[in-house]
Formats: sequence, C-alpha cells, structure tokens
Amino acid sequence: MTTAVATAPSRDRPATGALLVAGIVLATLTEAIASTVLSLGRGDIIGDTYATPDEFAWLDIGYTALKLIGFMAAPLLMNRVNPLNLIIGSTLIMGMTCGIAAVTARLDLLIALRLVQGFSGGILLVGGQTTIFFAYPRSRQPILQALFAMGSVVAPATLAPALQGWLLDSQSWTWIFFSIVPVALAAAGVLLIADSPMFAKAAQRPFDWIGFSLISVALFCLTYVFSQGSRWDWFEEPRILWLTVVGAAALLAFLAQQVLAKGQGPLDFTLFKSEDFCFAFIVSFVAGAALFGSAFLIPSFAVSVLAFTPTDAGQLLLPSGALFIGSLLVAAFLVQVRRVPPVATVPFGILMIMAAMWMLSGSSSESGADDMMAAILLRGFGLGFLFLSITLIAFSNLNSLNLAAGIGFFNTGRQLGGLIGVAALQTLIDHNVAANVAVLGANVTAGGPAVGERLTKTAAMLAARGMDTATAGRAATSLLGRVVTGQSTVIAFDTAFNAVALLFVIAAPVLVAIKIGLSRYAKVRSARRLRPSTPMVPLHTPVLRRSFRPERA
Repeated sequence: MTTAVATAPSRDRPATGALLVAGIVLATLTEAIASTVLSLGRGDIIGDTYATPDEFAWLDIGYTALKLIGFMAAPLLMNRVNPLNLIIGSTLIMGMTCGIAAVTARLDLLIALRLVQGFSGGILLVGGQTTIFFAYPRSRQPILQALFAMGSVVAPATLAPALQGWLLDSQSWTWIFFSIVPVALAAAGVLLIADSPMFAKAAQRPFDWIGFSLISVALFCLTYVFSQGSRWDWFEEPRILWLTVVGAAALLAFLAQQVLAKGQGPLDFTLFKSEDFCFAFIVSFVAGAALFGSAFLIPSFAVSVLAFTPTDAGQLLLPSGALFIGSLLVAAFLVQVRRVPPVATVPFGILMIMAAMWMLSGSSSESGADDMMAAILLRGFGLGFLFLSITLIAFSNLNSLNLAAGIGFFNTGRQLGGLIGVAALQTLIDHNVAANVAVLGANVTAGGPAVGERLTKTAAMLAARGMDTATAGRAATSLLGRVVTGQSTVIAFDTAFNAVALLFVIAAPVLVAIKIGLSRYAKVRSARRLRPSTPMVPLHTPVLRRSFRPERA
C-alpha cells in the first residue's frame, strides 16, 4: 500500500505546530463522544424513536462496522487527498451529522447518520495519528502520542460517559449529539490555522475495489456477529451462523486476493516484516478486550446491580481518567527523557489491570462507589502504561510508506479485540445468571426453616402496610425470587471481573512466547541477509588447473 509521504514538516512556527496537535485532539473528542452515545442513552433513544431492540441494534452495528471500514479506507484516501484536509472534512461531517441527529427521531435517518459518523470517525483517528507522526520527529512522539491517546482512548473510556450521564439526567439524549457540534467546529477552526507537514504524494495506482469490497463485507459481518451473537445465543440462530460463514469466507477471499495482487491492494504486507509491529498488532487484540471489556462491565454492574443513575454510573469512571492521563505522561517521560524501552512498562500495566479486576470481583449488591474506587483508579493507572507502550512499539520502526496502513490495522485489531471481549463477557454473564438462578433456586425451598421465616416476616410486613394475607404471601414469594435473581447477577458479574484478570494470566505467557519467537525469527532472517554469498565463476572463464608436484630436496 502506498500512502502520502511527509517530506518536509514545517516547524518554523511552534505555536501553529501546537495548534495542529490541539486541533487533532479536539477532533478525536468528537469521535469519542459519538462512539459512546449509546452506552447510557440506549433506553431514552428507544423510547423516543419507538424502536424495537432489533431495530435499535443497527445504530450500534452501523457505526462500529463503518468505523472499522474507515480504518481500512483512510490510508487509501490519504494518498488522494491532503491528509490535513481529510481530517478537517471528516471533522465537519461528524459535526454536521451529529447536529442533524439531534433534531430528528426518525430511526431510518438516525441509522444512516450513524453510518456516516462511523466512517468519519475511523478516518479521523487514522489520519490524525498519522499526521502527528509525520509532523514531528520520532524523538518527540512519546509525549505527542500520550496527548493523542487522551482524546482517542481516555475520553471514550472515562470523560464521555460522565458527560453523557449528566446530559441524560439534566436534559435529554439529543444534547449528547448537540455537544459534539461546537467541539467539531472548534477543532476544524484550529486545524485551519495550524501548521501542517508538507506531504508529497507517491505515484497513485488504481483503487482496488475488489479487495476493499471483500474486507468491508468481512468487517460488517464480523461486527454483526460479535455485537448480536450473545442476544441470539450465537449459532443457535441461523442468521448468526450464516453471517459468520460469509464473513469468514470474505476474509479468506480478501487475503487470497491480496496475495495475488502482489502488494497492489489495501493490505500492505511490508508491515509484517517488522517484528515490533507484529507483536504490537497481536497485543492490540488483548488490550482492546481489556479496555472495552472492563469499560462495559463497570457501568453495567453499577446500573443493573447497584441501581446507579446514568449520572452516577458515568461519573464512576471519571476519577480514573486523571490516573489514566497521569500514567500516560509518566510513561511518555520514561521513554522520551529516560530512554526506557517502551516494552518495559507493559508488565506494570498488565499487573495493575489484573489486580484491579481481581479487586472488583469481590463486589456485592451492597457495594458503593467508595468500595470500587480503589480498583477503578488502579485500572486507569495500568491502562496508561499499557496503551502508550504498545503504540510506540507498533509504529516506531515503520517507515513513511506504510505508517498510515499500520495505524489503520492496529486500530482495527484493537476495535475487534474490544468487540470480542464484550461479546464474551456478555455471554459469560448471561449463562452464569441462568446457572446461578438454577443452583440458588434449588437450595431456596419453601420447606426450609430460614426460607419460611423470611417469607413469613416479609408477608407480615406487607400485610401491615395494607395488603390482604393472600396477596402479601404471593408478593413475599415474588420478592424472594427477585433477591435470588439479584444475587445470581452479582455472582455472574464477579465471575466476569475475574475472567478479565484471568485473560492476562493466560495471555501474558502466550505473548511472551510470541515475542521470543518473533525475535528469533528476526535474528535468523537478519543473519541470512548479512551472510556473504559464494562468488559464482562465469561459465566462459577458463579455470587454470595446476597439478600437485612435491618439491625436490
């Protein structure tokens, strides 16, 4: 894949150079808010649009699928459009579509707008990060990538839910979309006056519509399967089975077509010659599962078990944002100033996330924000060390020709890892709730003395408040059933928190083995490349032969 090459970044005006980074971070904030709008506003949007759960699901599926397709399309578009203009255009499109979404309740129009928002968001993230790499030398990338991560990773994980919860409780879901419009206008305005690198475009080649269509079909099918598989009990539903088959077939066909295209398609095989990128690309799946999975579990537990309001649930993760930003800056300082290898901070991030999930696995229905806060803060601190490190590992050794493609693939891996992680946790919770209800229900029988005493006290309390005896007895039984279901849900969430911790227990040795294997393969390949070849004697050159004769005394 050939993309735009930065030949002469202009650094004569430091102020406008700082504006470039500020504008890109503001632009990524629009994607952060738009990508998480459905996490807390689901019920309000369903009520106002009169949508069924199946119809509403397309708002999420369309955004995520087109975002993944945008990751793949961004490097191709950057070779045809000036990257800075591409970022500005995508930002304005994001703001315009969010403004329209705020004033309509038509479901079909909202779905179309979410498709455009997802595609624009994917281009924003890849184009913005690539431009920062082109505009500044590699020695300054640690702190710059930490700043970029504040908008692309920290904001959707911590800041956006808090803002959305407050807007839902004080205004309505339309204000979430309204809030994106001024941010998009401000980002576009800053980028218009900012300094930018001078891009020299490489020779263009025909757009590979076949390869792009195949990967688009594959990503769309996989997004639907991972997003909706848990709702339909996976392969028990023929629709999920067929979409899985079609998605896998399209992915295999894409890979085969790219091999036959010999480097002329969307897939840039030169990326995988870099040992560091291969390792970071694999780690991106695990990191995405940890980030999106834990960000899904904590608010869901707060809302469904602890009965938090959207505002309280959104603010639950807000304090961890400060620790997240702090660890990003600490990691950037260690790498940029102290010259610590980026891979050295990865174990600290993994251990902190594991410890945080293990601490959360002890939560109960009586837990509150104060009980969970230590684990949430530790999680935020660990994520900063993990994400900045794998970003620097992935892109530091890529050249200007394949950098944009590498960023697109890395973001695709992280997003797919997040989809897989959330789908697995949803399935785990659903199955565990059903199993726990069966186990607890089998031990809560009417003949037990403790159960009988509980039912008697509850019925007497209800009768004292005006219920007749028969109704009070039935209500007491119903309340006991709700308690059993609630306790089953608590146990299921605790199991899910443990599962995220165990993910790293299993993944860590596997990743270490992969890293060792890639290092050995790189050394062997380097040795073969440096090994001097035996000179070949031309066929037409006469060979002088001399017979061996012993010397005379």
